[in-house]
Amino acid sequence: MEKATAYLQAAQIRPVGEGALMVSFGNTIDPEILRCARALVTELEQHPFPGLLEFEASYTGVTVFYDPLVLARESTLPEDHWLSKGYREAAARVKKLLEGIRFTKEKKGDRIRIPVCYGGEYGPDLEEVAEYHHMTPEEVVKIHTGGDYLVYMIGFAPGFPYVGGLPPEIATPRKKTPRLAIPAGSVGIAGSQTGAYPLETPGGWQLIGRTPLALFRPWDLEHPSLLQAGDRLEFVSITPEEYKELAAKEKEGGRK
Repeated sequence: MEKATAYLQAAQIRPVGEGALMVSFGNTIDPEILRCARALVTELEQHPFPGLLEFEASYTGVTVFYDPLVLARESTLPEDHWLSKGYREAAARVKKLLEGIRFTKEKKGDRIRIPVCYGGEYGPDLEEVAEYHHMTPEEVVKIHTGGDYLVYMIGFAPGFPYVGGLPPEIATPRKKTPRLAIPAGSVGIAGSQTGAYPLETPGGWQLIGRTPLALFRPWDLEHPSLLQAGDRLEFVSITPEEYKELAAKEKEGGRK
């Protein structure tokens, strides 16, 4: 049996508050669990049911938000309190969507290139990360740019990608004391994850570089997040001069 199918068949549905439910496919970071979450999101997009409000995918599942009163009215289940009836109807609708999912063999798409200027003012923690692993900064950069990365979810801040696939050789604990402000575009490491800050926010990730790309693009109403769950990434090392040139182009593009 295909691994994703096994996760799908083991899916658990449970209530989350009065107007949401969580579909959980497991408790590990696994590309096959991501396949399940993406498949359910597609089903919800293509087959929305009455009362469905929104849905958000995470590392291990999908949270579905709904109007329990609408679903209680739609339900043909035996009489019950409308909150309970609304949940049971929502769970039944989601379960039916899960039962209709069929996986086909996935083809790996092209990887999105993320240019990064490593070290110096752009990556103030690069030397600390290298020292932690008894490496040179150049070795850390070589390993980081050689990883096979997959975006699992967007969260924490608009456009912030949680990325799996960091080579274990450079997995590094978060900083003990978070910074109050991290520049937009900063690329960091936190445990076995890597990612990039789309906006200036507080954070405790180890900063090894910075990308000039605008990860959050509020001017693009259809696709405000440059990256989406399921995207495969490739980090590419660039010089400070290349960074400034690309940053200027991104800034100009945002004005249009």
